[in-house]
Amino acid sequence: MTELPSLLILTFSPIRSDPRVLKQVELFKDKYRIATCAYGAAPDGVDEHYALPDDSRGWPSDKVGLISRQYQKVYDGLPAVQSARAILPKGKFDIILANDLNTLPLALELNAKSGVHSDLHEFAPREKEDNLKWRLFIAPFMRWLCKRYLASAASVTSVSQGIADEYFKDYGTPTGVVTNAAPYAEGTVKPVGDTVRLIHSAAGQRYRKLENFIEAMKDVPEWLTLDMIVMPNEPDYVAELKAQAASVPSIKFRDPVPYKELVATLSEYDVSVVFLPPTNFNLKNALPNKFFEAVQARIALIVGPSPAMVGLVKEHGLGAITEDFSAESLRKTLVSLTPEIISGWKEAADRAARPLSAESQVVVWQEAIARIANRAN
Repeated sequence: MTELPSLLILTFSPIRSDPRVLKQVELFKDKYRIATCAYGAAPDGVDEHYALPDDSRGWPSDKVGLISRQYQKVYDGLPAVQSARAILPKGKFDIILANDLNTLPLALELNAKSGVHSDLHEFAPREKEDNLKWRLFIAPFMRWLCKRYLASAASVTSVSQGIADEYFKDYGTPTGVVTNAAPYAEGTVKPVGDTVRLIHSAAGQRYRKLENFIEAMKDVPEWLTLDMIVMPNEPDYVAELKAQAASVPSIKFRDPVPYKELVATLSEYDVSVVFLPPTNFNLKNALPNKFFEAVQARIALIVGPSPAMVGLVKEHGLGAITEDFSAESLRKTLVSLTPEIISGWKEAADRAARPLSAESQVVVWQEAIARIANRAN
């Protein structure tokens, strides 16, 4: 019996809570001998796991190196890179799937027998361009990584067409698209009750302007409520939001739920509000997990005029698009909702659940990795 080729899935993220990387594990676990390298415990279904220390950062903090543009020194000094080099064997794996730009140089130096596929979750050179210090010091490092290493990857994918186009425009890198679609889930459309229940989940980061939700929900009709799940990325900012919302009875903050329970939890709501002001390039081109999770939950969507989301909302009739990214525009859209309109959008989500599922997307990864594996034959 021929032994399956080995595939290392490499990420500087907590793998058990990273939906995109978990989809890679699920896709390949029966087709390859899977090893993973990440923070935290091994995900289910892998043959081998290399755990990175939780405190080993994957992003640069060498201020002197960044200012003096000693970028190789900066990369070599990343704690996550140093930790991974200490535990990962060179020349052992047939193929490496490197998640995010910061793992690509490491993946290439591990000398995979057949090659490396790079999955880029963001457009790295402009990821936090709303921050001046980031633009001055980190962005040039990211551009250096792109120029030096992207061409050495056997193939590249990203999360939306806008981001893929930018990698090709700036670096000549042909980039496929695998959206952050959620796995297909069986589900039914639930009727809209007397109260229209809205849900929004987000990282608690100031540049996301989550205060727009609080402003939009002030003095709304009693039949409209909003639950917010906000991760404590910037604790001071999250505390500010909760203080602002204290006088808005229509808003409630709730704790996150495990990923496996997310779609079932969302299905108890009527509308997911995926409203992302374009404060940087990646947010402008975002097509996030929460968009697709709402579809699998068979609930409606309200989005801002984000190009990637607008196209799918219109194509499948999934919900409403606000005029702009202001709180006033969001409020105007919210108060115009009716149970009849929402019910139609929910039915559309049910029809779109299979074509917009992860299963329809991951074939791009499957084909890319198969091409790399076939190099050895």
